[in-house]
Amino acid sequence: MDKIINFFTTTDGAWGDGSVKLTSIGVVLVAVCILALVVIPSITGKKNSENKTKLTTKQLTYSAVALALAMVCSMIKFANLPMGGSCTLCSMLFIVLIGYWYGPYVGLTVGFAYGLLQFIMEPIFYTLPQMLIDYPLAFGALGLAGFFAGKKHGLQIGYIVGVIGRYIFSIISGVVFFSAYAPEGTPAIIYSLGYNATYLIPEAIVTLIIISIPAVAKALDTVKKNALS
Repeated sequence: MDKIINFFTTTDGAWGDGSVKLTSIGVVLVAVCILALVVIPSITGKKNSENKTKLTTKQLTYSAVALALAMVCSMIKFANLPMGGSCTLCSMLFIVLIGYWYGPYVGLTVGFAYGLLQFIMEPIFYTLPQMLIDYPLAFGALGLAGFFAGKKHGLQIGYIVGVIGRYIFSIISGVVFFSAYAPEGTPAIIYSLGYNATYLIPEAIVTLIIISIPAVAKALDTVKKNALS
């Protein structure tokens, strides 16, 4: 079993504290999982009038563009915290838009894939549960915006719900896996609440202001019409 694990990960100490890092083979495996996650549903999914589970070519195209834009914007960081997490240039918005346009199924799928892409950028982790919570589940929660597709102010509400979803998973990760980093005398839950709010709330506020600007809102509405036509 240890030989199999070491085939995909390096030895302990990637961060100097018991963490491990994916090998090149491990990174390729995650990349294959991302490809399968996005492409297979478009080939094998069933589609009917009541339950749309098959990604169309247009949905795949817009999703791929959104993933690319989200990745680029995630690299533009205004604040980068030492234990993970950063305030970026509206990177979460592009994943939220896919959910808002195409509904929760596509939104959650693309969010999950985005989380794995973020993991590939720095494939260091402590345990598999920690990796799943911090990456595919936390970023996948941005797809919750899909439940507000078609509703009045659905983009703003969906964005807030998506960010809250990511925030909750980040809090859970902080309490369960990073409580040792809390200052002495500070409860892990308080530390995690404050730490994750430091980078998520400022980005959320700035993004909400930007998408509420009339010119930006009009442009996004035009893109939405093209995405759904």
